[in-house]
Amino acid sequence: MPATQATAAPPTAQPDMQMAVSVRGLNKHYGAFHALKDIDLDVANGEIVIICGPSGSGKSSLIRCINHLEQHNSGTIHVNGLELTGKPARVMEVRRSLGMVFQNFNLFPHMTVLANCTFALRQALRMPQAEAEEVAREHLQQVNVLDQAAKYPGELSGGQQQRVAIARALCLKPRIMLFDEPTSALDPESVGSVLRIMEKLAATGITMICVTHEIGFARRVAHRCVFMERGEIVENAPTAQFFGNPDSPRLKAFLDQVL
Repeated sequence: MPATQATAAPPTAQPDMQMAVSVRGLNKHYGAFHALKDIDLDVANGEIVIICGPSGSGKSSLIRCINHLEQHNSGTIHVNGLELTGKPARVMEVRRSLGMVFQNFNLFPHMTVLANCTFALRQALRMPQAEAEEVAREHLQQVNVLDQAAKYPGELSGGQQQRVAIARALCLKPRIMLFDEPTSALDPESVGSVLRIMEKLAATGITMICVTHEIGFARRVAHRCVFMERGEIVENAPTAQFFGNPDSPRLKAFLDQVL
């Protein structure tokens, strides 16, 4: 794995095309609110990066910009060497290598679990129904919900729905997985089941960028952690340093509250 930097690169730095994700000088505004301020971040292929920080710090905005669910106002985002522009063809090209899991599952309520997982395969990849179902069943088995394939999302627990959402994302064989607070809507028992699935996924070598408040999970699986506040990256360091010897007084105060 390429070496990572303990602090963000300066805004004038050029994107590293060998990175899975390379962000430079990223700014995002919601009207007068400046949500992301000159963000610089590199994520290497196969790296697990956890983004944490207080509510409203810009964590979700950053990860949504990487998938173009939010359009950034300035700066650049490169995914696997491709610059993410606003052109629909480029957005679709970039998204082919990205899988995303949301905090509220975003499953189609009128479709069965199996249909949720085959939809993108059939629509985007024009995969035959039988082949799409074979792929979907493989990934539902991977996250231990194959026995729920014929049910509708409303018949499942929150933890089961989130595991289905992970399976759906994996069906497209993404090179990078994005997680936006995937356990925040779950009860404590379901949190554990979803985190165990994510730990197994992390062990496969896939690139993962995860916004989460699950500090124990971060310490177990992350190669590097990023702390954000008020739209800025305050600290960006290897996990052992991040938790054991943080540079920022603000991060120290945050960790004192959550550990």
